[in-house]
Amino acid sequence: MSNPRRNALGRGLSALLENATTDITTSEAKPLNSISEIPISQVEANPFQPRTEFKEEELRELSESIKVHGVIQPITVRKMGFDSYQLISGERRTRASRLAGLTHIPAYIRLANDQEMLEMALIENIQREDLNAIEVAISYKRLMDECSLNQEQLGDRVGKNRSTVSNYLRLLNLPDNIQAALRDDKISMGHARAIIGIDDADEQQYLFDQMIENNLSVRAVESLVRKASEESSQKAKEGTRKESEPSETYVDFQTQLSSKFDAKIKIKADDRGRGSITIPFKSQQDLQRILDLI
Repeated sequence: MSNPRRNALGRGLSALLENATTDITTSEAKPLNSISEIPISQVEANPFQPRTEFKEEELRELSESIKVHGVIQPITVRKMGFDSYQLISGERRTRASRLAGLTHIPAYIRLANDQEMLEMALIENIQREDLNAIEVAISYKRLMDECSLNQEQLGDRVGKNRSTVSNYLRLLNLPDNIQAALRDDKISMGHARAIIGIDDADEQQYLFDQMIENNLSVRAVESLVRKASEESSQKAKEGTRKESEPSETYVDFQTQLSSKFDAKIKIKADDRGRGSITIPFKSQQDLQRILDLI
């Protein structure tokens, strides 16, 4: 028979908050809001854990240290049910402790069914773990979605101003391969922020390829972005100018048509010869006159 508590967690934050039947009984006396040794087999992973990857070599090094010195800093868990706990913070220490063969782990136990604890699950990890920029961005997005926070409220929770929060969230709009490069430390946050300055995805990809191929610095990428923006702006101006200033050939056509229809005809065309003809009319009767001429 499935555990209804686990199913509630699978549905997200709202299900957990709506469920007031959390069983906080235990076969052993484990006082809340204190540090206790709990069976590591009873510790469940946190579904809101922002870190998605852990380096195996670092885990093994921490595991060897734990074998010698034990777990120096207790993990933080929430009491979820009968002899069941869920991590708030300490995923890395828990994994390393399992590698070290520990059966119990020191934990600071908090009560479940509390929205502040759910926020803490992400906030503590954001502030205490060495997350990459994409993991931080995903954590911010999840905090906003799961806890119904706007950017300003999120900034208050994590101690960041709104512009910083916005810069992280914008990273999630980058193409997947650029996000992966940032996640894998192939490019820096500065590189990514520079690329975001370009709206066109193809231009972003081109700039990224140039950056990787030539090992460009953040300043060099920013310079390329400024140059690309200036060129785009110049092309837009030139395009407007070309449309508003027709060539002599089109001026002749305008004169001929204006004479034929007794109306001020306008012709707009681009470099490839594509464009439009505008025939103004003063009234319904004038329109009918023009149609008869056509």
